[in-house]
Amino acid sequence: MNDKTELLEEYDNLIKVKQKLDFNYFLYMLLVITFIAVFAFPKIYINQQIYYTSRDISKLQVEYETLQEENKLIRSSVESIKFKNQVLDTMF
Repeated sequence: MNDKTELLEEYDNLIKVKQKLDFNYFLYMLLVITFIAVFAFPKIYINQQIYYTSRDISKLQVEYETLQEENKLIRSSVESIKFKNQVLDTMF
């Protein structure tokens, strides 16, 4: 029984040593997280900027097409008014 307890105690001591986190491990993990953040955050930022810019471009494209259609309607209305004025001017 004594051998078993000694073996278990030594095993516990080895496990406790491995479970302790030292300062070098902490610095290593901090470096890894910083490295990942440096490369991940700019990509996320650029993707968001591309999304918002493309959304704005799409909205402006729709407004542009609407204004073109309104321009066509206004031109036809102006043309109709000009024609009526020319016809009425010749009648009087």
